[in-house]
Amino acid sequence: MTSQYFINGPEVKQLEAAVAEYSGCAAAVGVSSGTDALLCSLMTLGVGCGDEVITTPYTFFATAGSIWRTGAKPVFVDIEPDTFNIDPAKIEAAVTDKTKAIMPVHLFGQVADMDAIMAIADKHKLLVIEDAAQAIGASYNSRKAGSIGTVGCFSFFPSKNLGGFGDGGMVSTNDDKTAELVRMLIKHGGKDKYNVDHIGYNARLDTLQAAVLLVKFRYLDEFNAKRREIAGAYIRGLSGVKELVLPLEILGADHVYHQFTVRVTDSKRDILQKALKEVGISTMVYYPVPLHKMKVFDGTCEVYGDLSNSLTASKEVLSLPVEPLQTEGDTTYILEHLNKLWC
Repeated sequence: MTSQYFINGPEVKQLEAAVAEYSGCAAAVGVSSGTDALLCSLMTLGVGCGDEVITTPYTFFATAGSIWRTGAKPVFVDIEPDTFNIDPAKIEAAVTDKTKAIMPVHLFGQVADMDAIMAIADKHKLLVIEDAAQAIGASYNSRKAGSIGTVGCFSFFPSKNLGGFGDGGMVSTNDDKTAELVRMLIKHGGKDKYNVDHIGYNARLDTLQAAVLLVKFRYLDEFNAKRREIAGAYIRGLSGVKELVLPLEILGADHVYHQFTVRVTDSKRDILQKALKEVGISTMVYYPVPLHKMKVFDGTCEVYGDLSNSLTASKEVLSLPVEPLQTEGDTTYILEHLNKLWC
């Protein structure tokens, strides 16, 4: 505020450099939200009318909404029931001559099976846009989320592992030309705002948000470690509850637990959520309606298979509190009540 440099101030460039280095990417570009990171990435890579983008139906609306806004068609394939991430074994059968890209989502803080996804993409010469909105700091076979595909997209929404005091996002890439075009598109489409090269839009990251994020960035690894610590306590404390299916951490992955999401079997999810609320324990359902069941996508998407895993997950999932400032006493209280409810 003292500098009065509210737009494209030095803090934005400092944050971009920090995230690029941390994620192992050549470049990163700050944008105004995670949604704009997805949309701008698709636009930069030339995805548009007549194209298809394969993605998961089990995610937040912005994933498929950004695809639709380019004029392309979302193509939904099912998830793995134990990780909630897109199932690579079901992707290739959904590839057509219209397929332009794959958009995996690293849901709840765990990176999708990117080796398998990249193999399919390489075989069919497809782009890969990593939706890493929930997974900054997560890794897969020693590579950070957002550094494996063509581009990575992060969100700095306040509740994220690295959250600002408002909206914010970032695009990461190992291609300098891609980064340069992203920088142009978020400034209306040109280096010279009075003589633009492309049709872009206004999607810059505020300097104020960058300043806040730079401070919080120092604590990212510490806070992610705390989330993992809480997750470990949950897994140990709930391993004997047969009605709960605990989250699976895949081999070679470093899960950062943006959410600790269990599955509650035997149609007891809503009963459990109500009982926990009565003793002061807040929980959330991410996500109650798979995207292919949303009215907005009726007739505007393609569905491959029955997507039964996504439908089952929407009826069973429940996310427990997992937050870096959560105390050991908080976690013990939650575990005591969860175990008591099943006795």
